[in-house]
Amino acid sequence: MGPTERALATKRDFLVPCVYHFYQRPPVLVRGAGAFLFDADGKRYLDCFAGVTVMNAGHSNPAIIEPVVEQLRALVHATSVYLTEPVLELAWAIAELAPPGLRRSFFCASGSEANEGAIMLAALATGRKEYVSLDGALHGRTKAAINANGLEMWRTDPFPLADFHRVPGPRHPDSLPGLERLLRRETVAAVLAEPVQGNGGIVVPPDGYWSELRRLCTKYGTLLIADEIQTAWNRTGRWFATTHWNVVPDIVTVAKALGNGFPIAAYLTTDTIAAKYTRPGAATFGGNLVSCRAALATLRFHQEHRLGERSARLGEHLRARLRAVQHRRGVIADVRGLGLMVAAELDAGPNSAALTDAVLEQMKDAGYLLGKCGPGRNVLAFLPPLVVEPNDLDRMIDDLDRTLASVA
Repeated sequence: MGPTERALATKRDFLVPCVYHFYQRPPVLVRGAGAFLFDADGKRYLDCFAGVTVMNAGHSNPAIIEPVVEQLRALVHATSVYLTEPVLELAWAIAELAPPGLRRSFFCASGSEANEGAIMLAALATGRKEYVSLDGALHGRTKAAINANGLEMWRTDPFPLADFHRVPGPRHPDSLPGLERLLRRETVAAVLAEPVQGNGGIVVPPDGYWSELRRLCTKYGTLLIADEIQTAWNRTGRWFATTHWNVVPDIVTVAKALGNGFPIAAYLTTDTIAAKYTRPGAATFGGNLVSCRAALATLRFHQEHRLGERSARLGEHLRARLRAVQHRRGVIADVRGLGLMVAAELDAGPNSAALTDAVLEQMKDAGYLLGKCGPGRNVLAFLPPLVVEPNDLDRMIDDLDRTLASVA
């Protein structure tokens, strides 16, 4: 029995069945370096998914690993009820990078937890208990976050909360009018939205959408929560995606790439809103010393290597290459994205999802790990580490062109 067969047998016996994996013949990943992953058989793959936008600074980056090892040797854990330096240094560093006024951080361990905390904070700050999210959104796995999800495959709760409302996604003509109809009631604590919908298909909103979202929330006394869990930390070419539209949310949630593989998340907010949360709010793993040290090293690496500029430049190049393939292969219906958050939506009618799976399988066999997303699971997602080399992206696109020709 090989590594894959052993892993699949163990998975069947010991994991909850909701845990799925990509591929009919999945590799067992054992090592990473830069933009590459290696399986148990020694095969190398160009990572074009980055663990769902986590490994922005690359796998096993020595500039991040070495400070982490030093922290591991000194002190691993203390909890937030004790005073430690790494969490304070990180809060200060984030405040200097965040949109203006968002200088208060609450640290936790996952994006779901950050969104859950932001939702609660909005209720404390407004005295309201209703929320609005968008169709196509993915906000997490915890109770409130699941109810904010706008993708049916991720709305698992058999007893949904009545206080959560949804409006059409940002490309639908009734998105903003539908939102205003709800906000007029003045019962909504917050609107929760991703600047670019990730799992919903890497949906970039129309120009003016986020500025109007900001205007409506301000008009009706509703807080605007930007879920930047996938988009922050230069994935879209900027530290925070909302800055593409010069919008400052009331609360921003972050996670994923902040720790470059080490679990850390946070919500960021203003002095005024933070002042509403005064009852005890300790988090056992919030501000974990090792994760904070990893995050500080990650942000330093981003700055020293100008990963935001690199993401913007390589993303533009990748989209141009994909559009050239689109002209040759009619099966690509749309190419879109910001920075190195790029999508190619496939259209083969009712077979689109099956075609997407076939492309992923064949590209995996050729040495590339792509993502997939969208309500119909027919969108190829390109989210490589921001340290990826242009020639590696070019080779990937050449092989994608050949793959589409063979499977379409």
